Amino acid sequence: MSVPKLTIKDLHVAIEGKEILKGVNLEVKGGEIHAIMGPNGTGKSTLASALMGHPKYEVTSGSVTIDNEDLLEMEVDERARAGLFLAMQYPSEISGVTNSDFLRSALNAKRGEGNEISLMKFIRQLDKKMELLEMDESFATRYLNEGFSGGEKKRNEILQLMMLQPRIAILDEIDSGLDIDALKVVAKGVNSMRDPEFGCLIITHYQRLLNYIKPDYVHVFMQGRIVKSGGPELAERLEAEGYDWVKEELGIEDEAANPSV
Repeated sequence: MSVPKLTIKDLHVAIEGKEILKGVNLEVKGGEIHAIMGPNGTGKSTLASALMGHPKYEVTSGSVTIDNEDLLEMEVDERARAGLFLAMQYPSEISGVTNSDFLRSALNAKRGEGNEISLMKFIRQLDKKMELLEMDESFATRYLNEGFSGGEKKRNEILQLMMLQPRIAILDEIDSGLDIDALKVVAKGVNSMRDPEFGCLIITHYQRLLNYIKPDYVHVFMQGRIVKSGGPELAERLEAEGYDWVKEELGIEDEAANPSV
């Protein structure tokens, strides 16, 4: 297969008429891990939701393509089938649907009619991924995220990532609320996906996640756009010194927080 590529050009997004994203430019290719860091309320999660097609977010201008196909013209399910995946900051609970049923249905939808995965092959794959993520086998028969702790929900998101094998993944604050042991397990799952046919965009507040998932590129997000980019050393400096030096260097004034659901 060809190397995947997500290309964002001059993306502007509004919520209820208020502009949140103000010209985002970014390219994520297979074999690359990008990290976006920035203060609260600058639009990081808005970017994730807009890319996945959340109806609350209105794209007012700009373009987004995945493998040179117009992502913005696709419905949410079409974006998923095109290879885009979002690990959500706050995964939903779905009563009555087991993890295994959900995952098999999602995997078969991706594979397409006539190419469904056999039950035995699915079970073998699921058991292998759950073992790597140190998840008890009972998780397969539990209802999706129902009664899960925060850490269990995040592991479950990474289990979905590993089973569905997307071309481009967006991980929105998968480290929030995790203790150090859970963080290491989640990072192990993400690192197992590293491949020329897989690209990843990680949205995070903290360097600690990037101690375990080493990014190729780090981007600072402020005022609804990327204002500075660099390598892993940029995340280390942000952790040590905060964001004031970036604002001073670029002449950015403090701004009131914007909604970034």
